[in-house]
Parts: sequence; C-alpha cells; structure tokens
Amino acid sequence: MKVAIGNDSNGIELKEHLKAHVEELGYEVIDSTPDKDFNLFEAATEISKVVNEGKADRGIVIDEYGVGSFMVANKYKGIVCANVFDEHSAKMTVRHNNASIITIGSGIVGKKLAEKICESFLHAEYDGGRHQIRVDMLNKMC
Repeated sequence: MKVAIGNDSNGIELKEHLKAHVEELGYEVIDSTPDKDFNLFEAATEISKVVNEGKADRGIVIDEYGVGSFMVANKYKGIVCANVFDEHSAKMTVRHNNASIITIGSGIVGKKLAEKICESFLHAEYDGGRHQIRVDMLNKMC
C-alpha cells in the first residue's frame, strides 16, 4: 500500500516522525509536501489529488488542528476524509465510510498517539455491505 502524507507549516515535525513510522510498518510513503511553506489548503489539496489520481491508496494530512485540512479534502469528488483524534475513529472511518484520507492535528495529538492512529487507519479495511449506501450518498454530494 502507498501512503501519501503531507503537512502545513504547523505539521512538519509530526509529519517527519510519522513518515518514518509508516515506513517502519512496511508501507511506501509519498511525501506530497516536501517544502516547509505549505498552508493547510495546499497540503490537503496535494494529498487529495495524489489519492484521487491513484498514486497513493491512502492519505494523511497534518495541520495544527486537523479541521481545516479535513474541510478542504472533503470538497474533492471521490474523497472521503475524517478528522481523527483517536485509534477507534481512525479504524471505524475506514470500516464504515471507506475513508481514504485522515487529518490529524499536531497541536492536539502527540507522537505516540499519532503513531497508533496511523496504524489503525492503515490496517483497517472497508466493511462494505450496508455501509455502501452511505458512501454512495457521500460521493453524490460532490
């Protein structure tokens, strides 16, 4: 699985930490924001494009609170994104919503919790079935 990861200027340190962790888990990482001057709009846009184009299977965006990136990513057709702060939400947004991107707030979530959030997100699989109705409704909105 390929994982695109990006940040705004407030998420650089956490992104670098998570890049190493995700690679240690055996995933290929695409750093979509290698420069330090990205804002949250640009970061979320880059990750959304990489995922939509099939260059990555999942995406992670890090800004100070996660909410701004979350709002931007969800404006893109075909993207289901969740702003997560815990492992359970990271897992369930994939299982029930088929989320392809999560956002994490570097000002809210520490390094160890962020590692666990990424693990839960990347190991989760979509349940399909009755949940597909909701995913179809979400995709019709864009």
